[in-house]
Amino acid sequence: MAVAARRVGVHPGTLRLWANEGKVAVVWVGRERRFSTEALDALTGSTASAERREALYVRVSGTSGQESSLAAQEAELRASASGVVVAVFRDRASGLRESRPGLDRLLKRAVAGEFTHVRVTHRDRLARFGAAWLIEVLAHRGVAVEVLHAKGAAGGMEELLDDFMSLVATFAGRMYGLRSREARRRLLAEADERIDGPPCGTGIPGPGRLPAPETDAVRAGDGRG
Repeated sequence: MAVAARRVGVHPGTLRLWANEGKVAVVWVGRERRFSTEALDALTGSTASAERREALYVRVSGTSGQESSLAAQEAELRASASGVVVAVFRDRASGLRESRPGLDRLLKRAVAGEFTHVRVTHRDRLARFGAAWLIEVLAHRGVAVEVLHAKGAAGGMEELLDDFMSLVATFAGRMYGLRSREARRRLLAEADERIDGPPCGTGIPGPGRLPAPETDAVRAGDGRG
């Protein structure tokens, strides 16, 4: 409410009164009022927001069954937008993953200069860890990141557990792969030793240690003796 009131240059109480009288459209998000950019600009006739191009980024950890959460994040960001929303990027992936389709597209289009701001509901929507690096990279491209709710995290305990299990699975997979490679190298080394050395207890030389074949001259000499 306070942000919207500053945009139109009135006291929050005045804006609330206008909303109650139907002079400005309101979108309810839970118990909070949200005002669209178009509705606020209609009050003042302002076009200043045309230079502010916003990209919205929404994310959930689950691959399915969380469409309502994605939609709620997008609705909240749209309702509080103070510029033109030019793109919405969505991901259904853990915040621990470095590569996400939606985030990858966002970064590419940020480099292309398609928007001036990236907005998220919570900081951890960008990444569970390393969000500061993403914010700095975008800043170098002239793109500011705005977090609607500066405090707290989204998703709750269930989503945090999903991210934790994803992290455990990643490390377990890498450890299994490492052990598999070590086992293969050990088996190959043992096989090489068996091939190069004589079979145990036979006294038979292995390959590479066979005696030189007799020549015709040697065999002829033996016959004369």
